[in-house]
Amino acid sequence: MSQPPSGDRHRVVIVGGGFGGVRAAHALSHLPVDITLIDRTNHHLFQPLLYQVGTGVLSPGQIAPALRSIFRKKPNVRVQLAQVDGFDLDRRVVHGVADHGVEVPYDTLIVAAGATHSYFGRDEWEAHTLAMKSLDDANRLRSRVLGAFEMAEQADTPAEREAWLTFAIVGAGPTGVELAGQVGILAHRLLPAEFRSIDTTSARVLLLDAAPTVLGPFARPLQQRARDDLHELGVEVQTSAPVTTIDAEGIEIADDTGSHRRITAKTVIWAAGVKASPLAERLAEAAGAETDRAGRLIVSPDCTVPGHPEIFAIGDMVSLPGVPGVAQPAIQEGRYVAEVIGARLAGVPAPGPFRYRDKGAMAIIGRTHAVAQVGKLRLTGFPAFVVWGVVHLAYLVGWGNRFEAVARWLWTMIARNRRERLISVVSLVPEETARDQLARTGIRRRRERAGVGPGVGPERRGSEGTIEP
Repeated sequence: MSQPPSGDRHRVVIVGGGFGGVRAAHALSHLPVDITLIDRTNHHLFQPLLYQVGTGVLSPGQIAPALRSIFRKKPNVRVQLAQVDGFDLDRRVVHGVADHGVEVPYDTLIVAAGATHSYFGRDEWEAHTLAMKSLDDANRLRSRVLGAFEMAEQADTPAEREAWLTFAIVGAGPTGVELAGQVGILAHRLLPAEFRSIDTTSARVLLLDAAPTVLGPFARPLQQRARDDLHELGVEVQTSAPVTTIDAEGIEIADDTGSHRRITAKTVIWAAGVKASPLAERLAEAAGAETDRAGRLIVSPDCTVPGHPEIFAIGDMVSLPGVPGVAQPAIQEGRYVAEVIGARLAGVPAPGPFRYRDKGAMAIIGRTHAVAQVGKLRLTGFPAFVVWGVVHLAYLVGWGNRFEAVARWLWTMIARNRRERLISVVSLVPEETARDQLARTGIRRRRERAGVGPGVGPERRGSEGTIEP
């Protein structure tokens, strides 16, 4: 089903409502073009704060404003909810699926589809781990982490209790470090007074990585400070420890000697690797372009797809020399391609090749525990925490979201409490399994009331020769 063309105006289609797509749409909204922004979700996700939803600090709405709300004052921006699944470059059409097939025509196409989880060829590990790429992931993580303490409270044996109270986080980059710090705070500082049968401070929070250090891109003094801060929060850091096995019962790691060690853990969180969205490969196939080992589309210096100047690709799904796969490049690329498109429409020379401006890196580990490097500046502790907060707030979309986030952070720091901690048993046990367990429990109790003990069998003879359940 095709959309009708929007008059004679230039049609720009943007695939992806992440950092790159939203910034490009904002910058283009001031031009005489019609913009269609397509995403499989109806919100823009501020991924750097996703782990704070996963650990109960913030609510989903504070980091994920609706796309229609963001562009409500931009009449030339149309938001469409659909799952893009292909491209017809000859006809200049984007294919998608909603409740029916969708075709969206374009004159200029920007693909900013982002990235997804990478398990380094061990895709079977996905079934036994929790990852962090979407709001659904964050909600699932919060339920599983908080639910682990609930299950430990009613565990029948010390071994079962220990398994529930062991949290293994794979990947010691910023996401893994921040997650480990927050889980450590939950276990050792926020929850001890709330449980009666367990000591939450006995929980093991392990941060594992095959690399020799945490926060690899950071300066060595900041790496050591981060490691010390994690230790203070009760996190066990084990580097040079590649993962060899993950299953339903835990994780296995190797050490420098080549020997393997088993860690029994009910909760394994994956923060170790990402790969480009599958749309990168589909676009490469359609355009005859190449991808790198991580599945990222190799683009020209002006972010166009080789051989197709009308198609731009930006963000985590592309490979550009010296450009990391984080939020800042996507934001800068979104603005850059808008400038290129604007120059083309105005008939003036386009800007030169895209140049990434590194604005630094930072990670928050806990309350007032943070590290930051901006150029040659190195910050730790509360000053780094303040810089981290200012930078992240500056890029939160919408003043309402910024105000709510600041208020929640202040409350968390002062009251040492977290309000976003609502879970249910259904979030821990699949609904079908829960129903089956309840049904079996009901049958057992009816049999017990009828005088049928364990081992008697599924039925017994009544006094009149009838068969009773």
